[in-house]
Amino acid sequence: MKWTDSQALAEALAEHHPQVDPRRARFTELRAWVLALPGFDDAPERCGERVLEALQQAWIDELG
Repeated sequence: MKWTDSQALAEALAEHHPQVDPRRARFTELRAWVLALPGFDDAPERCGERVLEALQQAWIDELG
């Protein structure tokens, strides 16, 4: 998975962190969780605030 795979990342985060409310997740936590996901293979520096915002929204939508 890459940073641009928002939907796949959101699904993986929901699976690996079911106790987390994504609306309350800090971007620093979100970034660390993504980097730790099995199958994630992208450069950490390719992630910015805009990417994290999209990912957070996809995760919220996934739970909705």
